[in-house]
Amino acid sequence: MNDALPPDAALAAEIERLKIAVPKTRELYREVCVLLFFRYGITPTANRLYQLVRRGSMGTPTEVLAEFWATLREKSRVRIEHPDLPADLGAAAGELVAALWTRASASAGAALDALRGEVEAQRIEAEQSVAAARNEQGRVETALEQRTATLLAAQVEVRGLERAQAEGRAQRQVLEAELEQITGTRVARDRELVELRERFSRDLATQREATERAEERLRASEKRTLLELDRERSAATRLQKGLDEAIRRSERKDADHRRAIEALQAQLGDARHQAGVLQGRLDAVQAENVRLQAEITSLRERKARVPIAPVNVPERPRPTRQSSAVPARKPATRRKKTV
Repeated sequence: MNDALPPDAALAAEIERLKIAVPKTRELYREVCVLLFFRYGITPTANRLYQLVRRGSMGTPTEVLAEFWATLREKSRVRIEHPDLPADLGAAAGELVAALWTRASASAGAALDALRGEVEAQRIEAEQSVAAARNEQGRVETALEQRTATLLAAQVEVRGLERAQAEGRAQRQVLEAELEQITGTRVARDRELVELRERFSRDLATQREATERAEERLRASEKRTLLELDRERSAATRLQKGLDEAIRRSERKDADHRRAIEALQAQLGDARHQAGVLQGRLDAVQAENVRLQAEITSLRERKARVPIAPVNVPERPRPTRQSSAVPARKPATRRKKTV
């Protein structure tokens, strides 16, 4: 089993140790240049140094790298000194090597300038990307807040409709109880009216029987008084008066019974009208309950269709406006129940 680290991991570990050992930024960049060039054989660049160290500004690794190349050129200056070579040949060899070094330095400087331009372009592009990402993040957060506010408003509206539905149910129960009470009262009055009719019929039959008996007695009296007409005329007159009074009493009782029947019929009509009004209110409450249930169903469907926009998405979601079709409330028609 090989415990050796890969080159990138070993370089990262060396740089971390240098960060701990060298606190100053310029010295740290200088040590990293030496590490890359002499130990790993990598030509250091300003962009590579900044990516590895991540300290200071972009100008610091550029300055340190320029100082490193100047020091390296100074230390590697070629001086050809040999006792067997003529002085002019040694000078020519030194000039040749110096010319080669100058060309190499110029090429390295041009590459460094090109790299600087590329790094600057990348930096500008990165800043633009960051600004665009921040703007997109702001738009996404605004859309998310709008969606959240819409969802909260829908929840509040659903709660209000549920409370209204509960109140409608309670009102309907109260109206049903009132309707049952009025129905019971109407049934009791119907029974009372039937009893009054039966009692009136019995009284009328009794009066008729009494009248028939009186007429029979009158006829018997007339037969008995034919022979004693003069003597019994006064008695017949009294009997006639008694008969007339009985008829008047019977007529008065008939009128009283008719008035009682008319009063009971008026009360029965009022009870029927009251029952019709309550039935209309009950129909209105039932229609309101149906409308509230339809609104709750519509709002629940809206709530289920509202998507939750994720945070930090690359594309801006387009908020969709959803409209809830609330059914129009039908006017409650009053129906008069007939018994």
